[in-house]
Amino acid sequence: MIIAVDGPSASGKGTIAKALAKHFGYYYLDTGTLYRMVGLKVLRLGLDPTDEHACAAVAAGIDPASFADAELRGELVGGYASKVAMLPKVRAALLHFQRDFAKRKPGAVLDGRDIGTVICPKAEYKFFITASLEARTKRRHLESAGETLASIKADIKARDERDATRAIDPLKPAKDAVVIDTSDLTPDQALAHALAAMGS
Repeated sequence: MIIAVDGPSASGKGTIAKALAKHFGYYYLDTGTLYRMVGLKVLRLGLDPTDEHACAAVAAGIDPASFADAELRGELVGGYASKVAMLPKVRAALLHFQRDFAKRKPGAVLDGRDIGTVICPKAEYKFFITASLEARTKRRHLESAGETLASIKADIKARDERDATRAIDPLKPAKDAVVIDTSDLTPDQALAHALAAMGS
């Protein structure tokens, strides 16, 4: 069983995906963290996040142990992640890792931006999680360390634009995805919507 959960930054897709994985006892992968790992290493090495060859080399050597790095969730790293995610060779380098993870038994829940469209197009269930820009800005502000609402909103808008307009695997709902708007939903309500769509 594969459950694909896609959506923009701070939409709540990670919260729903983790809750689904816990509910069914499946493995969980936040695929955005893979790009953040690449972005963080590119940042630390002082590399150009638009240098496809250099970034692809970093992506090919990512260490799963880095998932626990405290710096991964920062807005600066998120910006770098969004930039390296636009590079075809970086996406190709991470593709196999994600597909291999999806094969884990008894099942896997993957969240990201192209799970239902590219990584696992044959997933049994697909969700596209969205929320208003205002709701997403407030959520990210609660997690930030002193950043202003205005700067966070600008960062999210810029990332949305990059994700939706990149030439390779742009962010968009799969044709057969269930769309859930979490702007006015609690995490429990959002999970209930997803489970209802699955007949659970």
